[in-house]
Amino acid sequence: MMAMTSDLSEAGPTDPARIEAYRRDGHVILRGLASPDEIAAFRPALLGAAEKTRVDRRPFEERDTYGQAFLQMFNLWRQNETARAFVHARRFARAAAELMGAEAVRLYHDQALFKEPFGGITPWHQDQFYWPLETEQTITMWMPLVPVTPEMGLMTFASGSHSLGHLGDFAIGDESQAVFERLIEERGLVRAATPALLPGDASFHSGWTLHAAPPNETNSMREAMTIIFFADGTRVAALDHPNRVFDRDAWLRGCEVGELAAGPLNPVLYAATDSGA
Repeated sequence: MMAMTSDLSEAGPTDPARIEAYRRDGHVILRGLASPDEIAAFRPALLGAAEKTRVDRRPFEERDTYGQAFLQMFNLWRQNETARAFVHARRFARAAAELMGAEAVRLYHDQALFKEPFGGITPWHQDQFYWPLETEQTITMWMPLVPVTPEMGLMTFASGSHSLGHLGDFAIGDESQAVFERLIEERGLVRAATPALLPGDASFHSGWTLHAAPPNETNSMREAMTIIFFADGTRVAALDHPNRVFDRDAWLRGCEVGELAAGPLNPVLYAATDSGA
């Protein structure tokens, strides 16, 4: 049973200065969105769900650049009630909605992103390349489950890149690294490295924000949970790339192009009209 301190339903308003920074830069850090004690209450169940859903078990040296970047496990919320309570937390969803300026947000999916000891780089990329969502209101929350330092491979963002929109169909890999590294240099975009974070601190970034991460230079696992939110009322975009076909089939089950993105895996997690908003 979860301790009382792990109830994440309480949700206060987001600092207006943080909202302004997010909309300007396409990324922001919210310190103490949850407490280290709250995260400690959820961590065992999240780790168990991650191990249960892990698919890629190849030795590190047999993987490509993408495979060496992190271990990636999806939709932990479907594995146990504790993971569900974490992913569906009203506190997280309210922050996401207020940063984007959305009246209500739905879940796209969650994923555990664990960068292994001495794991490789995460190449520059845009998350929303993968998502068949017809909206600019998408956001990812990235929250560590353990104390993390820059040496463990924390993200770097290209500030303001979200305002450039879709920059091409580049999956995470060597090509995206080369193309976007060149674009950042040519456009003079500012690189913002994430500082050390405690469990319960959260970074948020827009779906179009360019971001990357250096290698994990330590012998400790970089444990992080991510939750992707999108504005309620969004419709399914064209399935004009195999990655977007895959994502529609995986996360937007039963939703056709042009229809509302509101499948059984996409519950509304926060609405401003709810009592207590």
